[in-house]
Amino acid sequence: MYPSLRRSIHKPLIRFIGRRQWPSHPEPQHPHPFAPVELKQSFSDFISKFQSTSSQSHSAASTPSPSVSISKSGANVQVFQEFWQAPERLWRHDLEDHEVELAMTGGASKY
Repeated sequence: MYPSLRRSIHKPLIRFIGRRQWPSHPEPQHPHPFAPVELKQSFSDFISKFQSTSSQSHSAASTPSPSVSISKSGANVQVFQEFWQAPERLWRHDLEDHEVELAMTGGASKY
């Protein structure tokens, strides 16, 4: 048979019914149906706390700044979200060849 004739005879096994229709607004937030009872009861408290923290985070600057935390010893310690936020003296510059190879292979190694 010719390829063009064969292609016109082929009938797909999957049949889609109707057009896709996405809801115009998201459904209300609710706990998972199989969540434990105590979580279902406190879910509204969780949602209210989540909405208050998310509104505060949206009002903050778009670039995350390093936060300062107090360690157990009482000293102030800066915590950086990403390595480039830290001073360059703290960056690791001395990668060895086998470390670069590990990163390039995605962690798979022959050892």
